[in-house]
Amino acid sequence: MGIREYFESDLRFYYAVGVFVILVFVSGIAVVGVLELAVIDARLIPLIVGFFLFMFVYFISVSVQALEPN
Repeated sequence: MGIREYFESDLRFYYAVGVFVILVFVSGIAVVGVLELAVIDARLIPLIVGFFLFMFVYFISVSVQALEPN
């Protein structure tokens, strides 16, 4: 299956975008931690929890959209 066929479905595209956003977020936090540009401590926990809560709601809404009739 080529990449064009994989993204023919809107649902697959939305899931791929969600996974890409998660990867960018996690890699950004990792880079900031490695370069010591910010201290990764308890102050970042609400940001991280909020982001993953947002992404959870995003994936649930994408899944519910697939259940709607065309």
